Amino acid sequence: QVTLVESGGGSVQAGGSLRLSCAISGRGSSDACLGWFRRAPGKEREAVASLGTDGRRRYLDSVKGRFIISKENAILYLQMNNLKPEDTAMYYCAADQGCWEGPPELFRWGRGTQVTVSA
Repeated sequence: QVTLVESGGGSVQAGGSLRLSCAISGRGSSDACLGWFRRAPGKEREAVASLGTDGRRRYLDSVKGRFIISKENAILYLQMNNLKPEDTAMYYCAADQGCWEGPPELFRWGRGTQVTVSA
């Protein structure tokens, strides 16, 4: 099974940058779609960015032009620039061989890393 471990969260002021990392290991990781999700207090979980097996990248509208998803070897990154207070959330790395077509309960999830952006 795929194992995911996030790191790189923290607290920054608005306009700052952070880079999240997700170490990926386990059988099946090479043919899975990968992505970053987030959940803010009192809000639904939302998909922030995804990387398909064909290399295609997709982004949440509110982060387009500010966030970049990338992968190097067995690490998935999320470069976050020009952060805003509304980006404050727990960020989760996820992997899914079905490329998100099934229920989220079937995705592989990391434990999350907190990002806090102050005004």
